[in-house]
Amino acid sequence: MLSPDALRQHFSDPARHALQPWPGAARAAGAAVLIALQPGPAGLQILLTRRTEHLYHHPGQISLPGGRAEEHDAGPADTALREAEEEIGLPAAALEVLGQLPEFDTSTGFRVTPVVALAPAAFEVRLDSFEVAELFSLPLSVILTPANFQRHRVERGELVRHFLAVPYGGRFIWGATAGILASFAQIVGKQETL
Repeated sequence: MLSPDALRQHFSDPARHALQPWPGAARAAGAAVLIALQPGPAGLQILLTRRTEHLYHHPGQISLPGGRAEEHDAGPADTALREAEEEIGLPAAALEVLGQLPEFDTSTGFRVTPVVALAPAAFEVRLDSFEVAELFSLPLSVILTPANFQRHRVERGELVRHFLAVPYGGRFIWGATAGILASFAQIVGKQETL
C-alpha cells in the first residue's frame, strides 16, 4: 500500500516534480486540477467530484477539483488550491503540496497541470452547488491496479477517439480525469504504460 511517507519521498526530487509558475503567455489557457490524497481506513483515497449537469464544459462528468488559471494565480498550485477551496471547501492551508505532474492536454483545448497534495482526514465540506453535484472518494488502490482501466473507442463520422475509463461504484470516470489518474498511477506505482 502506498503511504503518505512514500509519496513524500517520491515527490522529493525537485527536478522531476517541482512546482512551476505560470508562464505569462500560457496563463490564460492554463488550468490546474488537484489530486488530493486523503487518508482513509483502507489507505489513501483520491477526492473526486461529479460536475453539475448544466455546466457548459464537461457537464455531469467526474472530475478532480480544479479549473482555469486566473490572473492573480502565481502557478498551477495556486490555481488548484484556490479551485478546490471554492468547489468543495478544502482549505488550502490544510494541504501538504507535494509537487506537480506533467501537463495534460485535453481534447477540448485545455492544458491542465495536475498538482498532488496530501489532504487532512476530515474537513468541513462546502460544495459549490453551481459547479459540483457530488464529492466522493476513490481508493488509490483502484488506480494502482492496471486491470481497473478500460480502453474505449468512439467514432463520430471520420473522427475516431480512444480514451481510458475507470468504472467505480456505479460511476464512470473517463476522459481527462481518467488520463490524469493513469499518468499519476504510472508515475507513483511504476506501472507499465496503459
